[in-house]
Amino acid sequence: MLSLYLQKLREWIIAKEEEQAKKCAIPPEEVEEQIFKLLLEIKKLKEECEDNQKEFGHLLDKLHWIKAKAIECQNELEREIKELKK
Repeated sequence: MLSLYLQKLREWIIAKEEEQAKKCAIPPEEVEEQIFKLLLEIKKLKEECEDNQKEFGHLLDKLHWIKAKAIECQNELEREIKELKK
């Protein structure tokens, strides 16, 4: 799902393309402002993505640790059962 900003930007671009096609009347400063806003949005999304990746990596490390401990417990239990069967 596109963010509201991306939807509005897409609409703005379509409108400006139509204007440009009709009369070559788009001020470069207006386009530069949109470029700047888009670059800020890209930077924000990259930062959010990096933060999420770090958090997921941290959670994945914890899950691997929990799994290793569970395997250790299972192996210990199996050893104890074998000992009792002797």
